[in-house]
Amino acid sequence: MGVTDLLLGFGTMMTLIVAIGAQNAFVLRQGLRRHAVARVVAVCALSDAVLVAVGVAGFGAIVRRWPQAITVAAIVGGLFLLGYGFLAARRAFRPSSLNAGDTTTGRPVLTALALTWLNPHVYLDTLLLLGSIAAGRWLFGVGAVTASVTWFVALGFGARLLSPLFAKPRAWRVLDGVIAAVMISLGVGLIAGW
Repeated sequence: MGVTDLLLGFGTMMTLIVAIGAQNAFVLRQGLRRHAVARVVAVCALSDAVLVAVGVAGFGAIVRRWPQAITVAAIVGGLFLLGYGFLAARRAFRPSSLNAGDTTTGRPVLTALALTWLNPHVYLDTLLLLGSIAAGRWLFGVGAVTASVTWFVALGFGARLLSPLFAKPRAWRVLDGVIAAVMISLGVGLIAGW
C-alpha cells in the first residue's frame, strides 16, 4: 500500500492544485518577474505541507462541526481577492515591461501568505477533501506534499522560460487582465456563495 498511497496522494493533490487560481496566478507572476520566487514558492509549498498534515491528522472532522469558520474565511478571502483583482486590473491599464530590478521580498511573501491562508478553497481542498481521503494515511499526505512542492517549483521557476514574451507591455496587460478577471470572479463567488 505504501507506493500506492504515495501515488494516490501525488495524483489527487496535482488535480486540485493545477487549476488556475489566485495562488497559482501570483506564483506565475512572481516567476515571470523573477522577484522573490524562492521565497514565494517556499511559502506556498510549506503552507500546503502544514495544511495537508493537519488534514491527514483529522482536522476535517472538527471543521465539519464548526462550519462558521469556513464562512468567515470565505468572506475575508473574497474581500482580499477582490482587492487583489482590482490591483491587477489597474496594472492591466498601466502595463510595464518585464522588470527584474526590484528585489524586495516583504510584500510578495505577505501576499503569498494571504493568498494561501485567506483562501477558503485551500481549507476545503487540503483539510476536508484530502483529509477525508487520507484518513490517517501519512504516505498519502507525503505524496500530496510532494505534488505541491513539484508544482510550485515548476510554476515559479519555469515561468522564466516565458520571459521573452513578457518583455513587452502588451503581454503584461493581457496577463494582468486575466489575473484581474480570475481574482474578481473568485472573490465575488466566495462572498456570494456564503
